Amino acid sequence: MTSTEPRITLNPQRHRVQVLIGDTLLADTTRVLELRERGYPPRLYIPREDVRMDLLSRSETVTHCPFKGDAAYFSFGEQADVAWSYEQPLEGMETIAEYLAFDDDKANVAEDR
Repeated sequence: MTSTEPRITLNPQRHRVQVLIGDTLLADTTRVLELRERGYPPRLYIPREDVRMDLLSRSETVTHCPFKGDAAYFSFGEQADVAWSYEQPLEGMETIAEYLAFDDDKANVAEDR
């Protein structure tokens, strides 16, 4: 039996989301995309323009998702791969091209609902 639900859904959110590592505020936005992918926890994608990209550096890590494409990773100081971005996503996922998602285990992603 196959599900008729799409594998990935994107839902715009308008509540405030802040991302901190330690005392450093890396992102502050009210323009989040919540990405839900079957089999995975929901992820919040934040527009790059609302992220302190000057505090992040691209790492050498790249992963591939057959549904979203290749993800480039970013580090914060000595903390590797705290965020990722699909800069050239596959067809149907173009909306997330200018967005970053943060690793909940490495950053505090606080939602103000």
